[in-house]
Amino acid sequence: MLSKQKIVTLGLQHVLAMYAGAVVVPLIIGGALKLSPAQMAYLIAADLFTCGLATLLQVIGNRYIGIKLPVVLGCTFTAVGPIIAISLSSNLATVYGAIIVAGIAVMLAAPLFGKLLRFFPTVVTGSVVTIIGLSLIPVAMNNAAGGQGSPDFGQPRNLLLALGTLALILLINRLFTGFIRAISVLLGLIAGTAAAYFMGMVSFASVADASWINIVQPFYFGVPQFNIAAILTMLLVCVISMVESTGVYFALGKVTGQEVGEADIVKGLRAEGVAILLGGIFNAFPYTTFSQNVGLVSLTRVKTRDVIVAAGLILVVLGLLPKLAALTTVIPNPVLGGAMVAMFGMVVASGINILSSVDFRQNENLLIAACSIAVGLGSAAVPQMFDQLPDMAKMLLQNGIVTGSLTAVILNLLLLHTQKKGNLPVQATTAPKAG
Repeated sequence: MLSKQKIVTLGLQHVLAMYAGAVVVPLIIGGALKLSPAQMAYLIAADLFTCGLATLLQVIGNRYIGIKLPVVLGCTFTAVGPIIAISLSSNLATVYGAIIVAGIAVMLAAPLFGKLLRFFPTVVTGSVVTIIGLSLIPVAMNNAAGGQGSPDFGQPRNLLLALGTLALILLINRLFTGFIRAISVLLGLIAGTAAAYFMGMVSFASVADASWINIVQPFYFGVPQFNIAAILTMLLVCVISMVESTGVYFALGKVTGQEVGEADIVKGLRAEGVAILLGGIFNAFPYTTFSQNVGLVSLTRVKTRDVIVAAGLILVVLGLLPKLAALTTVIPNPVLGGAMVAMFGMVVASGINILSSVDFRQNENLLIAACSIAVGLGSAAVPQMFDQLPDMAKMLLQNGIVTGSLTAVILNLLLLHTQKKGNLPVQATTAPKAG
C-alpha cells in the first residue's frame, strides 16, 4: 500500500511526463493567433485545469462514464492546425462552438465505437500499440536534440544532457527497487534539469512573470458561435482521437493485466466526449488519452489509479496557480527527450509483447502486422508526403497512429474476416485479451 506522499510524488512524475505535450499546444496556437500575454496565460491555465478535470473524470468514473484505467488526458495535437485555420478565417468563438458540438457527438458515438471491438483481434491490437510507440519516437529524438526548430538543435550539449538523463533512469532501474525505481523518471528529470542549470540552459524568467492565481471561467473568449464547416473539421479531429484512444486503452489493458471489453471502450470514449465538451466550455481544447503515460506505467510498474487521481488533482492546482505551473516549464527539451526515449520505448515493447502471442506462421497475420506498422511509421516519419492532398485528407493521413490503425483493421477484414465461414482462425474472431 502506497503512502499519500508516495502517491503524490508518483502523480507528479506523470504530470511532468505529459506536461510538455500539454503546454506546447496552447503556446503554438496562442503564438499563431498573436494572443496577448494575459490571453496566453489564461489559455495555458485553462488547458491545465481542464486536463486535470478530464483525467479525474476518466480515472474515477462511474457506471456510465470513465474507463477506470490509469490514463491521463491532454489536448490532442491533431487539433492544432484546424483551430488555427478556423480562428484565422472566423474567430475563436467559432472554434469553441465546434468543440462543444464535437464533444456531444463523441458522447453519442461512443456506443458505435464499442461495437467495433470485434475488429481489433490480437494481431491488430499488438500492431496498433507498436505503432503508437514507434510514432512517438521521433518526438523523443527531436526533444533530445533540443526541440524542433530550436537554434541549437543537435548541439553536443543537448545530446549529452539527453544521454545523461536516459543513463540515470536506466541506472536507477538497475540498482534500485520499490519506490526509488518507480520514480526513476522524476529523479532523471530533476537531475537533468539541475545539470542544465549549471550549463546555463535553464531560465526562471517565466516563473517570475507568471501571476499567482488564475480563475478559469466559462466562455472567456466569447459566446460560442456555430459554423458547419468548422464543426465538420472538429468532428474529424475527434474521430482521429477516438481511434488513438481505443489503441491506448488496449495498451493499458495489457500493461495493467485488465481485460478491455466493449463496455470499457464505450465508457472511456464517453468520458472523452465529456472532456472535449468541457474544453469547449472553458475555452481550452479537445482532449484525448496521452500515450506517453502508458510508457510510464510500463516503466514504473505502478498500476494503481490513485496515482493518476493525484496527477489529475495536481493539474487542476497548476491551472489555478500559474506561477507554480510555470515552474514546471523550466525543464529543458533535451532532458525531456532523454526520459521520453525510455517511456516511448516501453510502449513499443508492450506492442511487441502483445504480438508475441500471434501465430505468425499464418501469412495473413504476418501481412497485417508488417503493412500496418510500416504504413503507420512511414506516415509519422514522412508526413510531408501528403502535403498535396486536401486539408481534411492531409489531417487524417499525416497521423501515423490513425493510418497504421486503419491499415491493420482493413487488412484484418480483407485477409481474415473474408475467409470461408467456419474456417476463420480463432484470432480473427475473438476480442483481444489483456494480460
